[in-house]
Amino acid sequence: MTAEPDSPPAATPESRLGARHAPLAVDMLAGASAEDGIWLDVIRKMDEVYNDLLQYEVALEEKNATLEDTQQFISSVLTSMSDLLIVCSRAGVIESVNEALASLLGVDAASLHGRTVFDLFADEESRQHAGRLFAEQDGSTVEDCEMQLKAANGSAIPVSLNCTPRYNGVGKMLGLVITGRPVGELRRAYQALRRAHEDLKTTQQQLIHSEKMASLGRLVAGVAHELNNPISFVYGNTVAMKRYAERLARYLAAVHAEVPHDEREALRAELRIDRLLDDLPSLIDGTVEGAERTRDIVDALKRFSATDRDERRHFALGEVVERAVQWVAKAAGSQFEVNFELPDGIEVAGSPGQLQQVVMNLVQNAADATEKSRERRLDIGGRVEGGDVLIEFRDSGPGIADENLGKLFDPFFTTKPVGRGTGLGLAISYGIVERHGGRLTAGNHPKGGALFSLRLPLAAAGEGPGSGA
Repeated sequence: MTAEPDSPPAATPESRLGARHAPLAVDMLAGASAEDGIWLDVIRKMDEVYNDLLQYEVALEEKNATLEDTQQFISSVLTSMSDLLIVCSRAGVIESVNEALASLLGVDAASLHGRTVFDLFADEESRQHAGRLFAEQDGSTVEDCEMQLKAANGSAIPVSLNCTPRYNGVGKMLGLVITGRPVGELRRAYQALRRAHEDLKTTQQQLIHSEKMASLGRLVAGVAHELNNPISFVYGNTVAMKRYAERLARYLAAVHAEVPHDEREALRAELRIDRLLDDLPSLIDGTVEGAERTRDIVDALKRFSATDRDERRHFALGEVVERAVQWVAKAAGSQFEVNFELPDGIEVAGSPGQLQQVVMNLVQNAADATEKSRERRLDIGGRVEGGDVLIEFRDSGPGIADENLGKLFDPFFTTKPVGRGTGLGLAISYGIVERHGGRLTAGNHPKGGALFSLRLPLAAAGEGPGSGA
């Protein structure tokens, strides 16, 4: 008997029902899971939107606070402004004014809003001028336009107005911003500025003169030596001419007394009248020469010590340098040697007294710098370069310290002991040279010692009459 294979069990009604509903249950479970995911996404999106709203609200509050601070700042600035301010449309309708304008006109600031700027002017000319400004609006700025504003009592107030175009965020012109100030205040300010400028010029001249007098005080010995030679010459000649006058008087007395011829001739020989007459012309010429030399020195001294009057004329630069060197070198002593070689016929235009002060200051600084050196020497050389003359002053001193090179021409800077320098010499010299169209520089020579370079423009032909220094 053969065994039959197992057959599937018979399907019951329950099993058939379960088989029918199994796919539906799976579908329901899958549907429930998808719906929950969608709601979770919605909730997350709502949280994000809520967080964004909170951040926007915080940012908005911060911006509002900043805006309020800015408005308060602008309001305080406008209130404290002493200048007048008008903000108006392109048609001239007033949108805002500050308290300075309302106070000047004697009205309430709020009463001006909505009116036109043309109502503020006191005369027809000002209104017409303002009308042209608004009619010709091209984005340009108007400066210092003087007009007449009308005060509450009807009087006219002259003001200087400036007009600037006002734009929105996209660059469209919205109107004008008008600022101004009463002309009376401007005039007072200009007068105060002019007085301050004059006081500054006076102080500058006083400083230059004080430094000049300080330099002159140190050069008294050199000047006295320069004066001593011609004065001694004049004195000696005068004493000789006095003796000659006494002998001539004796001889003339004998002539007038009709002394016999033989006695007169004997007296003539005794008094050496013939030799006296031969010697007299040279004595007179020498006396005149000494007097002229004294006069020239005194005249140069007066020009140097006198208060500057912005003198400008042609003069020989070599004579000014030579005179300055003589005065300083004599005062510095015989151990200070100065060698200078300048081209002949160099003429510059300006004040010889001022440029002599510059050269004397440079020579005096060289004398002070070499005071402790084994060799005290100053070499002055010059040459013409194009339309300028360049004069170089090189001393045998230790040179200029690197840290001091940038401060040499600063006012009141000095490396000299107290009582030996004011600290103004080089600063004033720098200004004098600059006013003469030149340049003064300082440095160290490659072979040692300080090197100052003075560059001045040559006198242009036809610029002025040439004259000696």
